[in-house]
Amino acid sequence: MNHARLEKHIGLMALVMVLAVSVGGLTQIVPLFFQDVITKPLANMRPRTALEVEGRDVFIANGCVGCHSQMIRPLRAETERYGHYSLAGESAWDHPFLWGSKRTGPDLARVGKRYSDAWHVAHLMDPRSLVPESVMPAYPFLAQTLLDSSHTARKLQTLRALGVPYSDADIAGAAAAVRGKTEMDALVAYLQGLGTAVTAGD
Repeated sequence: MNHARLEKHIGLMALVMVLAVSVGGLTQIVPLFFQDVITKPLANMRPRTALEVEGRDVFIANGCVGCHSQMIRPLRAETERYGHYSLAGESAWDHPFLWGSKRTGPDLARVGKRYSDAWHVAHLMDPRSLVPESVMPAYPFLAQTLLDSSHTARKLQTLRALGVPYSDADIAGAAAAVRGKTEMDALVAYLQGLGTAVTAGD
């Protein structure tokens, strides 16, 4: 096959391009699936509690990932502002990943335990009461919306099937753990857990 023939047939050219990009991409990506440093959870990681799992779903449902990334790149400007760069093992139990790419708001990968629960509640109720220049919408309805506990155990079962080490006791107690809790409680619990598995020595 010569170049002249390839360049005159757009369909053939597109096919060859797709093939070349696919082979190149797979050559870079597939070996990572077999490296422990990529697929193995951090040593001190624990599975999210039932309340945190529900909070993650509240985070997704309200589009928070559209404005907040959860991935700190290993660049000095990022680590000085947000903390230790993100490690692959932190996301080993995340389904789906919430790394994001847009930062209308700050990255949240290390927000856990940086502020009190009361701060998070106040910020979600009225962001500008704490950060006057914030463009984040308010979410007061989260404090008035009770969680639906009927699917929590099934969520943990599904996560266990994907490799998250939940015990039978965790699954059996999941519904009770979130019953009577609000979406605000769940979201704050989720935020408080972000990035807490990474230590200075990692």
